[in-house]
Amino acid sequence: MEFGNKYRFSCTLTFGDIYGQIIAWLVILFISLAASLALMGARQPVVALATVGLILVLSLPFLLFAFVTTLFNHIEFEPVQVNQAAPSPSERLSSTSPARA
Repeated sequence: MEFGNKYRFSCTLTFGDIYGQIIAWLVILFISLAASLALMGARQPVVALATVGLILVLSLPFLLFAFVTTLFNHIEFEPVQVNQAAPSPSERLSSTSPARA
């Protein structure tokens, strides 16, 4: 039973596509750590920890959204022609040559 066309799935995502997002998030992380160290020096450790936690909790959903949308933008489905479809397992076995010693 055949259901329409066959499609080839390919993901063209590379590290360079998300490199800028990682750098931006690391900058935010280091700024929050600098703010927490400044507050620690002012003898307010609870506020310092709350500041880091708040910045991380608020920035992680944006980072996740950026990663997921970037990934979705690099997923491609290409239609495969019938003559270009991958051979069945029995065809692959019959077309191979025996091993030589």
